[in-house]
Amino acid sequence: MITEVQWSELQRDPKQVARLADEGDVRVRRRDGAALLLTREDRAHGQSEGAIAAARALRNVLMHLPADIAAAALMDEFPWVDLLPKSEQALFVKEFARSFQASAELGEWSLVHRTVHDWRNTAYIYADPRLVEQLTEPIDTDFGPVPEPEVD
Repeated sequence: MITEVQWSELQRDPKQVARLADEGDVRVRRRDGAALLLTREDRAHGQSEGAIAAARALRNVLMHLPADIAAAALMDEFPWVDLLPKSEQALFVKEFARSFQASAELGEWSLVHRTVHDWRNTAYIYADPRLVEQLTEPIDTDFGPVPEPEVD
């Protein structure tokens, strides 16, 4: 449960807000910025440890399943996995499991987001046979020197 207070309440009576934080998370609303979330360190640590345990368990389950079964399990959440070749499906499962565990251990969930985003874009390419052909055919010409990157 999250209790909401205004910034002025935190300034006026910090001990009362601290008591609220002992009972659960406190969202501190501010007029001039995004809300802040006040939580006890032991609660945040417990959530982090739980996420790490879940990530390790998921990784172990996915790594011990045959690749096609692990991919099928993830297809319920990510139906585009079916567009990937079987070898790529197995690689997606492995990268997803590793990024999930890394995200949990670092507390940085954008790693999972990036992995899913990149693989979804790969599936998009496989959905278009012309695009697959264009991107996998040999390059026979020299396109010349690569220009220097532009500096902003």
